[in-house]
Order: sequence, then structure tokens, then C-alpha cells
Amino acid sequence: MTDLSHPNHPRSLAGRHALVTGANGGIGEAICQALARHGASVTLLGRRPVELENVRARLAGSGHGVAVADVADHAAVARAIAEAVRARGAVGVLVCNAGAASSAPLVRTEPAAWQSMLDVNLTGTYHCISAVLPGMIEAGWGRIVNVASTAGLRGYAYVAAYCAAKHGVIGLTRALALEVAQTGVTVNAVCPGYTETPLLKGAIDNIVAKTGRSSIQAKTVLAAHNPQGRLVMPQEVAHAVEWLCLPGSEAVHGQSIAIAGGEVM
Repeated sequence: MTDLSHPNHPRSLAGRHALVTGANGGIGEAICQALARHGASVTLLGRRPVELENVRARLAGSGHGVAVADVADHAAVARAIAEAVRARGAVGVLVCNAGAASSAPLVRTEPAAWQSMLDVNLTGTYHCISAVLPGMIEAGWGRIVNVASTAGLRGYAYVAAYCAAKHGVIGLTRALALEVAQTGVTVNAVCPGYTETPLLKGAIDNIVAKTGRSSIQAKTVLAAHNPQGRLVMPQEVAHAVEWLCLPGSEAVHGQSIAIAGGEVM
């Protein structure tokens, strides 16, 4: 049987409602495509409705929807997810992918910039999990995957706020995994290295501005962090997320999996 979306396929997510944050492109879009191919009904949550609708139109299958909210806004997230649940049923798969990155030496990192990194990357993850976790526990089944970063596993200079937030996501993942270990819900994180996404453009522009290198040279600098000498592709991150959400991964719990070509071991 090759139809991954067929309810009888052993790797199917048919009948499952998956909610993906930061779904307007890059890694988020790749994750939505992977889950949709396996039959999930996908809610794409983010701040840019036009971009979200464009991604939704490209997904396999039907029954997908868009939810507009800033993950840093607890009330907005709760409302958006409640509407998605009314439309597509309880959320069985949550992928917290929304994120933002900024770069500056710590001594030039203003309090507002520091707080912004925490609000989006860490507190936003909490907001989304808190909205769906009761339903997962009640159902006795759920998959939560937090898209962290290798910055959650090691340090990088000039991105202290981002590293602190992503380390927090790893801590949240580990703590929650212990809380729900016997409920049928699994909680894991994937930690991409430098990945070919629109978010990477900011890092490249920063290198160009500060060093005078070309964009190609700047991209080479970032790729050098990866022992394979390349950038990670969004689909590679999506494949890891997909695996963690599918039947057969039940014993993988509380893990933070680096998708970085051996940068973190």
C-alpha cells in the first residue's frame, strides 16, 4: 500500500489534526507538506494570512485551514487554536516551529530585544503547548515536536538572547516529557543547524554588513559550521519531525535531535 494518507496505511496520520506554527514558508511549509502527505488535516498558524493561504493551497489533500495569531500573544493563540479545534477537531500533533532570530553583542542587546527573543522562541512555545495539551491527555494520544536549534545545544557568539531562548525550549521539552510520560503523549525537539530558509537571510545580511563579504561568501561561512560543509535543507528537518509524529516512534521521548550534519554530537 503506497497511499500514505490511507487510514489503513501503517504510517498514516489520517483522522489526526496537526497544527504547525510558523507555517508560512521554509521549515514550516516543509513540515506541513510532510504531515499532509500522511493524511493529517493541517492548521497553519502564523501572523501572515496571505502567505499562510498560499502554503495551504500547495498542500496535498483537503480539510486544511489557516489560523492567524502571534505566538507571543497568549490570548490570541488560545482563541486561534480554539477556532481550529472547532473546525478540525482536537489537535493531536503540535509542531512549534515559529521563531525569530536577531544578532548583537550582549552589551548592545537592549532589554526589549532580549525579551522579544524569549517571547517568540520560548514563551510562544509554552502558549501553544498549554492550549493543546489538555486535549491530548484526555485523548490518550499526542505528538509535540518543538523546533529548537543547535543554538539550544551549544553557544554561538553574538546571539546570546536567541541561544538562551532555544536552551529554554530544550529544558521545556525535557521537563514536559517527564510530566506526560505515561499519558500517551510524546514530546521531543529537533535542533536544526544553519538551514536554507528565509530566516537565514538575516544572518547572511549581518555578515555582509559587518565584514564586507559577498552573500555567497557569507553563506560559505555559515555552512562551515556543518562538518558536511553545507547548509541543511528544510525537507531534512521536516523528515525528522514527520518521523517523530508517525506510528513507530512512541519510545522516542524527551529527545533533542540535532539535524546539523554532525555539528553537535
